[in-house]
Amino acid sequence: MNNLHQSVANAALRNASITGCIVAAFAFGFPALAIAQTARYPLRPIRMIVPLPAGGSTDILARIVAQKYSEGLGKTVIVDNRPGAGTSLGNELVARATPDGYTLLFASASIATNVPLYPKLPFHPVKDYTPIGTVGQSFYVLIVQPSLGINSVQELINMAKAKPKYIQYASAGQGTITHMAVELFMMNAQIKMQDVPFKGGAPALLAFLSGQMPVIFSPIAESLPYLRAGTKVRPLAVTAAKRVPDLPDVPTLTEAGVPDSIVMSRTAILAPLGTPQDVVKILNTDLNRFLQQPDTRERIASHGLVPVGGTPAELTDYLTSEIARWTKVVKVTGIRVE
Repeated sequence: MNNLHQSVANAALRNASITGCIVAAFAFGFPALAIAQTARYPLRPIRMIVPLPAGGSTDILARIVAQKYSEGLGKTVIVDNRPGAGTSLGNELVARATPDGYTLLFASASIATNVPLYPKLPFHPVKDYTPIGTVGQSFYVLIVQPSLGINSVQELINMAKAKPKYIQYASAGQGTITHMAVELFMMNAQIKMQDVPFKGGAPALLAFLSGQMPVIFSPIAESLPYLRAGTKVRPLAVTAAKRVPDLPDVPTLTEAGVPDSIVMSRTAILAPLGTPQDVVKILNTDLNRFLQQPDTRERIASHGLVPVGGTPAELTDYLTSEIARWTKVVKVTGIRVE
C-alpha cells in the first residue's frame, strides 16, 4: 500500500508540475514555446517577395539569394514577384505579413525613394520593418542610341538644353530608382528630358534595345550582357564614384562634367516589424556566410553586381541616409508621381 500511495503521490506531483508549466507559459506569453520554435526555424518554406517583375537585376539577385538560403537553411525559399505601384504593392504586402520569419522582402532601392514621393505611404522602410541585411549593390550606366548622333554626356546636355523635353528616356516606372537617377542627373545638369515609364526595368531596356527609345539609365547588371555582346548602343557614363571594372572605358558622370550624380542601388532583405531577433540572427548569419563564398561572389559579379553583406544596424543607417538624400532631390526638383 505504501508503494501504491507513493506512486499516486508522484503522479500528482508530475501533473501539478506540468499544469504549472502550462499556466506559466500562458502567463508569460509562451516564451519557452517561442524559443523552441525559433530554435527549429525554419520549419516550412519561406516566401521572399520581390516587388518588381521577373527578369530585372533585382529579380536576378533575389533568385541567387533564394537558392543559397534554401541550401543553407534546409527549406525552400520561394521567390514571389509582386510588381506594382512603384514597388509599393510588394513592400506593403510584407509590412502587413505575420512577423514569423516566413515572409521576407527582397527590397530594391525604391523602398527609400518612395518615402518622399508618396506622403501617404502605408509603410515606412525603417519604422515598419525588421532589417535583416544588405545583399548587393549596383550602379547605372547612361546609354544612348547611335541614331541620336551623340558621343558624350556634354553633347547630350547641349541637345537637351537646345530642345527641352525633346529627348525621351525609358524608365522602369515613375518613382523607381531609374527614374530618380535621371531626375538627379537632370537637376545637376540643369536640363529637362521626357520620362517614358515602363512596367519594370526589363521592359524598359527591351524597348531601348529595340530602338523605340533613344536614352536609358540602365542598371549595369541588366545592360552588361548586351554591351559585352557588342550591341550597337553607346554607353556614355556610369553613376559610380569611380570607373567600374566591367566598363573600364566608360567615364563616370563626375568625369563627364556632372558631379554629385552618384547613384547606387542596394538590395536588402527586410522582414515584418516584430520578427524575433533569433530569427533575424539566423537569416543575417547565413546571408553573410554565403555572400563570402567564392561561387556566390562570382555569380553575383557575373551580373555586374557587387556583394555587400553587413549587419541589420548598417542596413538601417543606409536606408535612413537614402531617405534623407532623395527627400532633398524631390523637394528641389518638385517631382510628382501620378
